[in-house]
Amino acid sequence: MVSLMACAFGLSACYTLGLISHFVPALMMVALIFITILVSMVCRFYRVGVPGSLFFIMVASIGAYSPTAVEQVPLRVGLIFMGALLACLIALFYSLYVLRRQAPQPVTPLAPATFDFVVFDSVVIGVFVGISLVLAQALQLERAYWVPVSCLVVIQGMSLRAVWNKQLHRVLGTAIGLLVAWGLLLLPLDNWTISLVMMALTFVVETAVVRHYGFAAIFITPMTILLAEAATLGHGSPGAVIQARFFDTVLGSIVGLIGGICLHSPRLREVLGRQLRRLTPGRLLPR
Repeated sequence: MVSLMACAFGLSACYTLGLISHFVPALMMVALIFITILVSMVCRFYRVGVPGSLFFIMVASIGAYSPTAVEQVPLRVGLIFMGALLACLIALFYSLYVLRRQAPQPVTPLAPATFDFVVFDSVVIGVFVGISLVLAQALQLERAYWVPVSCLVVIQGMSLRAVWNKQLHRVLGTAIGLLVAWGLLLLPLDNWTISLVMMALTFVVETAVVRHYGFAAIFITPMTILLAEAATLGHGSPGAVIQARFFDTVLGSIVGLIGGICLHSPRLREVLGRQLRRLTPGRLLPR
């Protein structure tokens, strides 16, 4: 419950910061880099499992590209917080039910945190996520929240081979997922049908993501598009949305692949890591 409540606060905070950065486009990149580095450090220090920092960055990116008025910010943040609170309540009641049937499992001690894994990797990931956002803005992509998300997914591979595999899975899975999303967007969706479709997609994603990411990406794509575009459904062409999201995916995956090469470069790790250690207070460095 402590971990779940911390994630609920983190999601609300990331969305709030992303939403605020929407009003100052010049600070959007700085805000996203800061969020990515901070969230990646926390997730790596506490060994948060897959998908790690992905959804924190996703809600921040969606918030940054959400057209809204200043007076609507408290309402939107409140809705996010209410959803997170509901998730915590559901988990609490479910936990009480489960604990009546079986004893709780012992808490596994955290593995020792290393400087490279927590600090160096997080900084490199944050910088390249920021670069992907800069490219999206330079190309004047409209609501290109999918670019930094795609970049983050690819660059988080544990090895260079994993980064390359994730890039292929991301692009292929997204391409098929966009076809699924295109079919869904052609349907006469209303509030209830969108909710039911989101429930079905979430169930499939949670079941498949631990088995094969490429297959899960087929359903992650339409789920995220519906989540981000629900308020504007019916006001534009589904084909334009699908085309934009595919281009966003390719651009983000390419930046993520380049970032993954840099992340796993021993030379860069030695040079940049030395400079980061100099900037880090000695009491924070692992002994």
